[in-house]
Amino acid sequence: MFAHIRDTSLYFDVDGVGLAPVGPAMVERPTAFVIHGGPGGDHSAFKTAFASLTSDMQLVYFDHRGQGRSARGDPQRYTLDENVADMEALRVHLGLERIVPIGTSYGGMVAMAYAARYPDAVEKLVLCVTAAHAGFNARAEAILAERGTKAQQEMGARLWAGGFTSVEELQAYYAVMGPLYAVKHDARQAAESRGRGILAIDPINRAFAPGGVLRDFDLRPELGRITAPTLILAGRRDWICAPEFSAEIHGLIPGSALHIFENASHSLRQDVGEELCERIRAFVTRAG
Repeated sequence: MFAHIRDTSLYFDVDGVGLAPVGPAMVERPTAFVIHGGPGGDHSAFKTAFASLTSDMQLVYFDHRGQGRSARGDPQRYTLDENVADMEALRVHLGLERIVPIGTSYGGMVAMAYAARYPDAVEKLVLCVTAAHAGFNARAEAILAERGTKAQQEMGARLWAGGFTSVEELQAYYAVMGPLYAVKHDARQAAESRGRGILAIDPINRAFAPGGVLRDFDLRPELGRITAPTLILAGRRDWICAPEFSAEIHGLIPGSALHIFENASHSLRQDVGEELCERIRAFVTRAG
């Protein structure tokens, strides 16, 4: 399905019912927006990872502008601010009063900014393996220098140069970097998951190249404006959004809760998928 909003067309899909028959009543369930990372990826991997959540909530998956199945456009518009505005336009398009943003990695950055700028539209907020400012890049480079193989370090240099020239090169990046992204990396399963997705190089180059969107952003001054109950989830072994950035977010969002999975890296859905879903479910469905 497509929502023709603002100056673009966003692909979205819905899983789970928003109004469920329970005994003699119809019970309204929370609607969560699942916000993918990258940039340059799509929503597809979350459909298998979060499928069990539909027993308790409705999930809206969507692809950011210029990514996945959404319309391409001017790469200069592939920015965090545009993604936040697109998300609000999608909420209005779907006629939803309040939503639960569940943002992972770059999706968490979008979710944070959204919750700060549209606090009345957010019921609860879930942030997974993310960071609130561009300092995560330098820390990731240092971790990569310590832990990475020569091939992984070369791929990291390409990422921060904004140097991907084809989708095949981006596919190769994820194949080489897979063992860093997940403690329980399974090359076959990872390749299968990538095969289901649609990658795009312009958004990731636009984000990470020198002077790019993710090289100079800072959401910290906005985080105090978030009023929704917030759950922050991180992986102790995360190389690209190290857990100290989640701890920093926790300190800046009033009343937030933080949990760090000790034996997990950036891909929580691979390393601790079942526990991840149970923690999200318990938080979203809890009263108050």
